[in-house]
Amino acid sequence: MQPTSPLDDLLAGLPTHRRQLFEARLERWLPDLEAALVPLYADPAEVRDRLVRLAAAAFAARSEELHALDLRRSLAPDWFQRPEMIGYAAYADRFAGDLAGVADRAGYLEDLGVRYLHLMPLLTPRPAPNDGGYAVQDHRSVRPDLGTIEDLRALTGVLRARGISLCLDLVLNHVAREHEWARKAQAGDPTYRDYFLVFPDRSLPDAYERTLPEVFPDFAPGSFTWDDDVEGWVWTTFNHYQWDVNWANPDVLLEYAETILSLANDGVEVFRLDAIAFTWKRMGTDCQNQPEVHALTQALRTVSRIAAPATVFKAEAIVGPQDLLAYLGQGERHGKVSDLAYHNSLMVHVWSMLASRDATLAARALQRLATPPSTTAWVTYARCHDDIGWAIDDADAARAGVSGFGHRAFLSDFYTGAFPGSWGRGLVFQENPATGDRRISGTLASLAGLEAGDPWAPARIQLAHAIVLGFGGLPVLWMGDELGLLNDPGWASEPGHADDSRWAHRPRMPWPTPEDTHGINAGLRTLVAARRDLPHLHASTPAQVLDPRDRAVLLIARRHPLGAMLGAYNVSDHPAHVPHQVLHDLGLVPGHVMDRITGEAPESRDDAVQLPVYGAVWLTSTT
Repeated sequence: MQPTSPLDDLLAGLPTHRRQLFEARLERWLPDLEAALVPLYADPAEVRDRLVRLAAAAFAARSEELHALDLRRSLAPDWFQRPEMIGYAAYADRFAGDLAGVADRAGYLEDLGVRYLHLMPLLTPRPAPNDGGYAVQDHRSVRPDLGTIEDLRALTGVLRARGISLCLDLVLNHVAREHEWARKAQAGDPTYRDYFLVFPDRSLPDAYERTLPEVFPDFAPGSFTWDDDVEGWVWTTFNHYQWDVNWANPDVLLEYAETILSLANDGVEVFRLDAIAFTWKRMGTDCQNQPEVHALTQALRTVSRIAAPATVFKAEAIVGPQDLLAYLGQGERHGKVSDLAYHNSLMVHVWSMLASRDATLAARALQRLATPPSTTAWVTYARCHDDIGWAIDDADAARAGVSGFGHRAFLSDFYTGAFPGSWGRGLVFQENPATGDRRISGTLASLAGLEAGDPWAPARIQLAHAIVLGFGGLPVLWMGDELGLLNDPGWASEPGHADDSRWAHRPRMPWPTPEDTHGINAGLRTLVAARRDLPHLHASTPAQVLDPRDRAVLLIARRHPLGAMLGAYNVSDHPAHVPHQVLHDLGLVPGHVMDRITGEAPESRDDAVQLPVYGAVWLTSTT
């Protein structure tokens, strides 16, 4: 069914071929848009028509260069799944000062092999404290110290010319108390009051809080804040100054859709949907991962497909394995929600394996994660800007013969250096005495032992990178990990940072970059080059985690039409092996395989491929 509202006034000035293109896209995507809106709103047709008009206006305003990009991406929709895709994440100011500085350093990223750059929150936040920039005050402007919207457009143009796509954060769950919507609500405007969840007394907040967890128990307990100006209790999941928006109000959906389309026309190609899991509220639940979350994402993604199909969505959903796959689409939403999602479980289990020197628990946990839609990709990573929460499932731990609670406590002790013999040098972030939960901050190098002076630290870093780059999907490097940067010793001295240990793993980029004395950068570049030439690592080829034959070795198979690939990773500080039978089971013939990392045959003896301490191989057939 076509929208009832005519679009001639928005498309009249376009050439015939352009109008035909919009009409074809509308025909293709309208059923998905309607299906997304039906479970959300009382009048889905009215919301659909408003969204289509937004898409038509954005399409008409889109530049010729971006229309050309849309065409290329439509012909190659797997562009973000390809093995040459390597990501990089950074704070713009800590990487290069401002947006112009990032543009000046684009050559460094291109030389490293980066094809996707995630710059941490750029949009104007409230004055500090602002949750590291995630309390957004204005969706239509850039932080003044970083530049302007014009600088953002210039940066996306520079990056696009080098084949690098810019990813930008869009916080979906909340805005700053100083946001225009909140200010109008405080001024008594009933329209904007309904953009938020405001309660006149504690009866409903108390009922909700019976099942709500605390995100920041140390400095932001509870989920509701009294506000004198609106004379009510405002839902504030994260901090008192971050007001949760009311997605049950279709006007909120329209506002966010317009923001996405505007930024897409500025050249943003990937949207990281921050705090997406929290967007829909339901009494009696933890108000995370509700089905409506995925309907909302499908609606936003479909609108962008109509107006700007070069853009993709990435779900920032740090949730349990049983909830994660829905962010890429399951059932009727299969492949229709986000295009990318963080593989938080892989990251957690990389560190778990290194601490325990045992791959059994990781294999059991990763085997339980269902295969994502073939048109999507995991974002894999060893570190990111955030803390590490030990998302070790009790049932997975029990199947591996360990206690979930005990293993989580062990990991926290190990990576703060409290466990005897530990080489980890992390810091505690947000300890919850009631649950024993202790999340951990720290750079990859400091957590891997480089700060402690452990001689095996460079090998551990190389192994972590090999697992992340060899899993498939879109691997993303955190700024400085390619250089082995350590925790910033002065992190607490910067204004507003003293209570947030995550700033320890956000050091400023040292320019010019230091000499690669540990071989970390050289080793990473070897992996990137090897990955680029491995079609087996295309994200559409599923990763199959095999049962361990040696407890110290993680085995990951990828069955590609060109033949199988076996990734084998020794997570221990002693030599390990892979029985030749594992190769035979995959159709690989020992003696006729190559390690694609080194370009040479692996060492074999005693009917097994031999792995050195912290060794990794990517094995494919030579025939």
